Amino acid sequence: MAIADLNHKKVLITGAASGIGRAAALAFARQGATVLLCDIDTAALESLRQQIAGVGSECFAYTVDVSNARAMAELATRIHATQGTLDVLVNNAGIGYLGRFLDSDLGHWQRVLDINLMGVVHGCHCFIPAMIEAGGPRLVINVASAAALFPSPSMAAYAASKHAVYGFSEVLKMELHDTQVQVTTLCPGVINTPIVASRSNIAASVSDEQIGRLQSYYQAKGCSPELVAESLIRAVKDGRDLILVGPFARLIFQLKRVSIGLLRKIVLKDAHKFGYL
Repeated sequence: MAIADLNHKKVLITGAASGIGRAAALAFARQGATVLLCDIDTAALESLRQQIAGVGSECFAYTVDVSNARAMAELATRIHATQGTLDVLVNNAGIGYLGRFLDSDLGHWQRVLDINLMGVVHGCHCFIPAMIEAGGPRLVINVASAAALFPSPSMAAYAASKHAVYGFSEVLKMELHDTQVQVTTLCPGVINTPIVASRSNIAASVSDEQIGRLQSYYQAKGCSPELVAESLIRAVKDGRDLILVGPFARLIFQLKRVSIGLLRKIVLKDAHKFGYL
């Protein structure tokens, strides 16, 4: 369902304090949308809220943990009471984890799944019913990853969570086919964000040298979050089903259909070269 004019449309973005979420919030604000920000980083949210207000767009910030089902339900109740029904929901909040599966403990798995997968599930469960009831064209954008199409080594939990988001989104697309709520899947490629910059999201077995090489790779090869945000805006206006943006996303999508064996060899070669295997 295309939404050609975003002026005064209500857009909720989770994980809005940094990276793709922050860039998306600014992009929607420049289109005249009322932007609702959601993140756990209160200080960063307030800074962004002030920046958006400075360009003349309405903006509201909510400190919420998307992995908490009750907190998300309370957020939905609050927003529906004060702002009304969403026009666009961007389920973006996510974290990464880097480390070979057998060299990592299992402690990070639940956290990655709770945020990356259940955060999307909670957003959809809490906001879609009202979007359906309100009628009119509305859009849900679930942020997966190129890793949902084909992952890299040392990203087991992250890849599993993003594969799940991709599959969950496909189910929703079928279940909502007779409504005016469209579900769009976003699969960014290599994006220059701090998703694996924190040591808490990296296994102890990964050396500082490996981390440095990987961060250099993201900086050299990754595209900016702003490019992803521009693609989001176009997708909303065009009613696009799947967004492939950033280095390698479209290549991975096409090459997987041609030869999964060749794709695996290419990914393994890059993994050895850039130090994340």
